[in-house]
Amino acid sequence: MNTNKTAVVGKVLLIALMCVAAAACSKKVKETPPETGPSTGGVTDPGPTTPGAYGPSDLDTDACLRQRVVYFDLDQDALRPEFQAAMSCHAKYLRDRPSSRITLEGNADERGSREYNLGLGERRGNAVSSALQANGGSGAQLTVVSYGEERPTCTESSEDCWARNRRVEIVYTAK
Repeated sequence: MNTNKTAVVGKVLLIALMCVAAAACSKKVKETPPETGPSTGGVTDPGPTTPGAYGPSDLDTDACLRQRVVYFDLDQDALRPEFQAAMSCHAKYLRDRPSSRITLEGNADERGSREYNLGLGERRGNAVSSALQANGGSGAQLTVVSYGEERPTCTESSEDCWARNRRVEIVYTAK
């Protein structure tokens, strides 16, 4: 008779444990009311979902993200130290906004052959891409294009003007 009570108590405990386990595994779904505002017909971006995350409006308001031109020394494709902070900010934006995309437009001054300048613009774009990836940006979000000497910002033949043409422009194609 004692074993009968033990079996009953064991079954009751087993059933109780199963009920507790079932309750712990069930998901609670919070219902959200349907939107009552006018439909825009497209997908809207709600902005950053975590505190401290960048949103699209930060591209125009954040001083670090507004820095979208990286300058290079003559015949160089190495990133200058003063642009490291900007690379960190843009990489964080890419991490915070996985759907964002950047085109890195490499440029050179008018000196050198067309082929040399196209290659130099590409190497400069790749240097910026590498810096963004080293800071946590995804290579899948980056595209490098070289314009060589074809898109100068200054057309005078002076060192100051040439220095402004040796650059990579960071262009957000998807925010």
